[in-house]
Amino acid sequence: MRRRLPVLTGIVLIASVTTAASARTASTSGAGVEKAENYGSRLDCAENSPLCAESNDSIGYKGEYTGHDEPSLLFYSNTPGSGNESNYRMIVPTDPPTLPTQDGTGGTFNFQDRIAFWFGMDLCDNQSAPEFTHAPCVANSDTNVFDSGDPTAVDYIGRHPGTAFLELQFYPPGWVPFQEAISCDATKWCAAMAIFSFNRDQNRLIDNNADCLNKVGLEPANFAFITKSGVPDSPPAPLDLTFASFEPDPTADLFMDAGDELDISIHDSPGGLVTEINDLTSGESGSMTASTDNGFAQVKFAPTATTCTQTPYAFHPMYATSSEHTRVPWAAHSYNVAFSDEIGHFEYCDHANVHRKCVNPGVTENKKDGDDQLCFNADESLRILIGGCFATDNDFDGVSYQTTWPGSLEDPAVDAAVNPASILFSSPTFGGGQNFDRVGFEADLPRIEAADFGGICNRNTGVGCTNPPPGANFYPIYSTRNDASVGCFWQLGGAHIPGTTNTFGGDSTAEYGPLLFLDYPGPIFTPIHRTNDFRQVLGSNPCARS
Repeated sequence: MRRRLPVLTGIVLIASVTTAASARTASTSGAGVEKAENYGSRLDCAENSPLCAESNDSIGYKGEYTGHDEPSLLFYSNTPGSGNESNYRMIVPTDPPTLPTQDGTGGTFNFQDRIAFWFGMDLCDNQSAPEFTHAPCVANSDTNVFDSGDPTAVDYIGRHPGTAFLELQFYPPGWVPFQEAISCDATKWCAAMAIFSFNRDQNRLIDNNADCLNKVGLEPANFAFITKSGVPDSPPAPLDLTFASFEPDPTADLFMDAGDELDISIHDSPGGLVTEINDLTSGESGSMTASTDNGFAQVKFAPTATTCTQTPYAFHPMYATSSEHTRVPWAAHSYNVAFSDEIGHFEYCDHANVHRKCVNPGVTENKKDGDDQLCFNADESLRILIGGCFATDNDFDGVSYQTTWPGSLEDPAVDAAVNPASILFSSPTFGGGQNFDRVGFEADLPRIEAADFGGICNRNTGVGCTNPPPGANFYPIYSTRNDASVGCFWQLGGAHIPGTTNTFGGDSTAEYGPLLFLDYPGPIFTPIHRTNDFRQVLGSNPCARS
């Protein structure tokens, strides 16, 4: 049995324990706001928040590490413009007609397979890792490509400009409200712009000051729901986040129905990076711009300071292109323009105590595990009355690792009755309809299977790093299908989705490919050579848009 490290308790967005009703009440009172400031109304990546970007090294300044299983699809092109613009067509996934049940014999809804999926892009942040210099970052430029492992080279990875990462996240409906968990609504999807930075000097292994670590964590986040006006509901900057920042507003935010067809655009503007969603089915649209006018800011990296401060900051794309050389030096994944799912964050729990620990494990759990954290009881849900936990499933025995994905069952009728339909999304385009030249499949399993998370994967040698992960009965893969009106769509699930045209080997071992070893910034300008991912890059784009 794998050894599991203890994880500090805490709710994803707030570390204090509240019910959905009391959280909403607290957010409107002075005492509630003060409590949010004191106890972490933020995306606290060191307190097991499953919505954060995955770092290549532990961010456990509080003694723990949070892992994020992110099977990803990467898009590459050496043509300028590919690194700072991406336009997608997407169909929001639907849930099956069979409702989930506490004993696990019913259907599986999207919130059980995933807590979010997202579209991403690398951004400038000269206060973020690797912290070699705080000189202004020249946005939209491949002069920012620094990925050499030679400390004497001008493009040594440790000299890379400070980097942040965008995730345009989509949240499934039907479970516990977003302030405590992941659902904005009982039946409708919502989305948010989340931008993650990393306040560590990787070249000297120095973290930001204690006040910053206490208030915003080592991986501070700017967060704002996608709104119909393009104006944030609440200030999105890391030091400004309160309970209200994580309370979706159905009158102001863009809510989407399952099955809706969307046009998604991520592009730069003079004011900052823009994310836009046009719902072609409902006729509604929403957007968010990472601008100073909208209240976005960077946390100042000042390790010797006694007070944490932030500066208004407009985030812009880091690179002009999107290639194997464009990446975030502090992240586990190697991507720039990418789609990813956030899986491995739901396990059944029959009863949770007031500390959000599971005291009566659910189906598939023979006994209480160290990953039975961030747990909620059935009566706290917006719609589907089941209890569960959504801390990182570090022994890979939860819902995400079963045949609960679309196409994971061979009988299509049975599969459609109990499993959700797949997300469908096109390859992105840029520059007025240009396609990306090639794609890559990437899974960050070595990072999650590493020793600091209780596994046996040696990231320096690759020994003990496995795909699929130990304990998993299933691992989702990307496949393609053809649509009469749009052309080729990507899917995520099993190999048996009706209409599939290519499964790229048919299982995760074949699709995600061999271990990828890269150089990362290390102390005293000594590079760290290790693996965090399995990756396979195709020499073409098999799902280009026509």
